[in-house]
Amino acid sequence: MKLRAKELIKTLLLQKGAKQKDLVNKLSEITGRKYTPSSFSHKVGNGSISYNEVLLISEILGYEIDFKNIQNSLI
Repeated sequence: MKLRAKELIKTLLLQKGAKQKDLVNKLSEITGRKYTPSSFSHKVGNGSISYNEVLLISEILGYEIDFKNIQNSLI
């Protein structure tokens, strides 16, 4: 089963011992955009988080995103 963005971000935060509030503050600091815990939760929960934001979150948490080739591709 594949994790949705919301569950994945929660899991990564738990593994790093970080709080969502810390992540939101760092996102605001780096991007210069105002993120609040509430707006971030809503954005992640409804799937409107951008790929660039996901990349930045992975960088903040010390991860990299890696695409793997799978056998049952659509093309």
